[in-house]
Parts: sequence; C-alpha cells; structure tokens
Amino acid sequence: MNPVLRLRSSGDPLAIRDFRRRWVNLLMVTVLFTAALVAIVPLFNIFLYVLRQGLPAMGWDFLTQLPKPVGEAGGGMANALAGTAVLVVLAAAAGVPIGVGTGIYLSEYGRGKFPATLRFAVDLMTSIPSIIVGLFVYVVLVVPMKSFSAYAGGAALAIIMIPTVARTTEELLKLVPNHIREAGLALGIPRWKVTLRIVLRGSLGGIMTGIMLAVARTAGETAPLLLTSLNNRFWANSLSEPISSLPVQIYSYSISPFEEWHQQAWAAALLLVGFVFVLNLLTRLVLRRQPAGRD
Repeated sequence: MNPVLRLRSSGDPLAIRDFRRRWVNLLMVTVLFTAALVAIVPLFNIFLYVLRQGLPAMGWDFLTQLPKPVGEAGGGMANALAGTAVLVVLAAAAGVPIGVGTGIYLSEYGRGKFPATLRFAVDLMTSIPSIIVGLFVYVVLVVPMKSFSAYAGGAALAIIMIPTVARTTEELLKLVPNHIREAGLALGIPRWKVTLRIVLRGSLGGIMTGIMLAVARTAGETAPLLLTSLNNRFWANSLSEPISSLPVQIYSYSISPFEEWHQQAWAAALLLVGFVFVLNLLTRLVLRRQPAGRD
C-alpha cells in the first residue's frame, strides 16, 4: 500500500506531520545542494580557463625577472608581484585594526545616535565604487605629496577593506549569545576583557574569513591603484614613489596589441588567483591547528 494512502487512512496527525517534515527537509536539502552546485560550477570553470590560458606563460623567469621593453621577448612580473604584496600588507596594517575595532564598537557598544550614524556610514562605504575611493585618495594624498606612491595605494585599499571587515566583525559578534557575556561579567571580569578574551576569541575563525574576503577583494582592485600608486616597470626604491602591482600590470598588458603580453597577463591573473587561494588555505590551516587554550 502507498505510504501516503496508509498515513491518510490511519488518520494519525503526528505521523502525517512527520512525513511532511521529512519530505520538506529532503526538498530543502536538494534545493540548497543545487544552489551550491550552481555557484561552484562557474567558479571551477573560470579557474580552469585561467589555468589553461596562463600556465603556458608561467615560469621561473616570469616570477623573477622585470618586464622587458616593447619588442623584446621574455621578461616577467617580479616587481608587480612584490608590489602587490607590499600594497596588501599596507592596506591590511591600516584597514584590519580599524575595521575590527569599528565592528567591536558597533556590536558591543553600538547604542545611540552616533553608533547608528557610524553604522550607516559603514554601509554607505561598502557601496561606494572603488574609483571614487581612488579619486578621494588622489586629492588627499597624491596631490599634496606631488607624487604617486605605495602609501597612497595602500590607503585606498585600506579604505575599501574597512567596511567589509567592520560589518563582518559586527555581525559575527552579534551571533555570540548574551549569556556568555553575562557569565564573564558575573565572574568580575572587566567588560573589555570579556569582549577581547571571550567574545572576540570565540568568533576569530569567522572574523578571519571576513578579513580574507576583504584581502581578496582589495588584491584584485585596479581602478584606485591607477590613481594612487600608478605603475612602475622597475623595482620601487621606497614607498613614497610609484609602485607596480599585478592588477595594473594585467590591465596594461591586456589592452596592448602584443600576443606575448596577453599571455603574460593571463599568467599574472593565474598568479593573483593562486595568491588569494593560498592565503585562504593557510589561514584556515592556522585556525584549525590553533589550540583552544584557557584564560
């Protein structure tokens, strides 16, 4: 006999409700799995396409040599690789502490008009186009310094990074149950210690994931760097002068008429994707091996 007909004939409301719950659960799991598959398949297709296009131009010379002049074969993007690392480190050094601090303030002390205004400003910054950030830093730093520089590029990337880190930190800290905070306060622990040693530490994995997402976004930005750090076909001798970066180098090579430069642009894109992937992987491995510890 059909299970549905047997349930209907039995007239047991609990059995019918359990049957419906099981089928709804199976349906929702199937929908979620399909949605995840739809999101993953294009991602792997893009990665495989970049790998197929960029791998032939990848080599030791590409990683260690400077770009060759127009008309000469070979060369690499060692300066752009180092420049991207410098810009990301500068941006993270400024953007991560400010973003995490802002998120902690909005989550733990965000009551009143000023926190509401600050939260609105953070949301507004998230939607600002990166080219506008580049124009702002150009007026504030580049024009007074009368030079493009790594400082200006790092500042532009930091501004882009701050709202993402702040909102991620705030939302993750809000997920921590209030009774955990109350338990710490009941033991006589100061509130700032409860926030830093208990609440923040318990959400560290999610916050680090948000930071990696912000780093991944800023590492691939091109428009603000064109107005701040510009480009440099040689090694930068100081942070106060123009510096090369992989996104700008990819842009410059991709619009050129030379096929060899197009291949190197694909190789640089593969290098940028690999940099973000390895950074995320190392972060997850470090967090997984981190002992829980005791306060």
